Amino acid sequence: MKFIHCSDLHVDSPLDGLERYPGAPVDALRGATREALENLVELAISRRVDFVVIAGDVFDGDWRDINTGLFFVSQMRRLDRAGIRVYVKKGNHDAASEITRVLAMPSNVFEFPVRAAHTFRVDPLPVALHGRSFPERAVPEDLAAAYPRRVEGCLNVGVLHTSLSGYAAHDPYAPTTLDTLRGLGYDYWALGHVHARQVLREREPRIVYCGNLQGRHAGETGPKGCELVEWVDGELRAESVALDVVRWARLALPIDGLRDASDVLRAAERAFREAHERADGRLSAWRLQLEGVGPVHRWLAAHADVAHTELRSIADAASGGHAWIEKVRLLCRAPAAAVAPSADDPLSECLRLAGELADDPARLCAFGDASLRDMVAKLPSALRSGPGSLGLDDPATLAALLREAEALLLDRIAEGAR
Repeated sequence: MKFIHCSDLHVDSPLDGLERYPGAPVDALRGATREALENLVELAISRRVDFVVIAGDVFDGDWRDINTGLFFVSQMRRLDRAGIRVYVKKGNHDAASEITRVLAMPSNVFEFPVRAAHTFRVDPLPVALHGRSFPERAVPEDLAAAYPRRVEGCLNVGVLHTSLSGYAAHDPYAPTTLDTLRGLGYDYWALGHVHARQVLREREPRIVYCGNLQGRHAGETGPKGCELVEWVDGELRAESVALDVVRWARLALPIDGLRDASDVLRAAERAFREAHERADGRLSAWRLQLEGVGPVHRWLAAHADVAHTELRSIADAASGGHAWIEKVRLLCRAPAAAVAPSADDPLSECLRLAGELADDPARLCAFGDASLRDMVAKLPSALRSGPGSLGLDDPATLAALLREAEALLLDRIAEGAR
């Protein structure tokens, strides 16, 4: 017996602000969630699974385009024609979605109810699926605590959209604990809500966040897909299958030991080729982070536009046109002894302050907030928060900006010393 555990499809999730990025493959990025779902359906059919479990967030909140819903229904009909049933738990985004209220699903799609936990028997298979859909977007209580006990003689699968204790980066919806999940005696927990795959427990029970089907921005990196689970003679076997169409990655490029611009570009080409191979030929979206300490930092900071253009061109060539650099971040710095600042010079005073802020991240964040608050308030909302934002509340972004300022100050001080 085989089944697929997937979650967080976010079909047609809007990717705001892509037009701001030079060379962004806008059409490919916006169609990626649909293609990933098509890949899921093809996998289910080709591997002849018995059923599919979707652990929440098929859609994306208030996204109202009915064509999104019709596309999902068409994919469910493909599974229906193959004799594959689908069990869907509505997550926090589905509960807020207008699409889910008007769609008529095919007969092979079963939704967990919202009023109380329910058990589906997957006849004639010895399988019991336990779950409850979100009645509304914000669910502060532990839904799993009221799930039914295991059904003896069956493979018991719990389906839960949850923020387990310790996931502060995610909205705390339907929070629960590993002890609660273990106490119900199930064999497998199909979790959703957290977009990064994690196997929280290998067995007895196996507890897995499968992650989302398709990364949508630079914060959702690495392979994305589903869990293909097989139950043979009372033993669970599982594998993670990548289904993503666009692979997001953060690439670190150390500048330590690099002497000049040519060294940087050669090192970047090697890194790009390796990243392209890791993506198995997929379209890739990279956030490049230049790290470490070296004199070439001064060139990178002083000629940022030229450097970024060169790096994007090399990425395109190294990947055969299958990669795009979403952003370049200077997280590197020049050697501290490159210039001897004067004690009384205003530029040297700025350089001293920059050094103090670099050594104290909390102070840097407070300084950034106080300095940039009025400007940030005037920005469009898409630039203030979310994946397309400028990231001015992000410590890493502030650190990168600080290092660029340090390089410019060092250049000015060096010019004055000549």
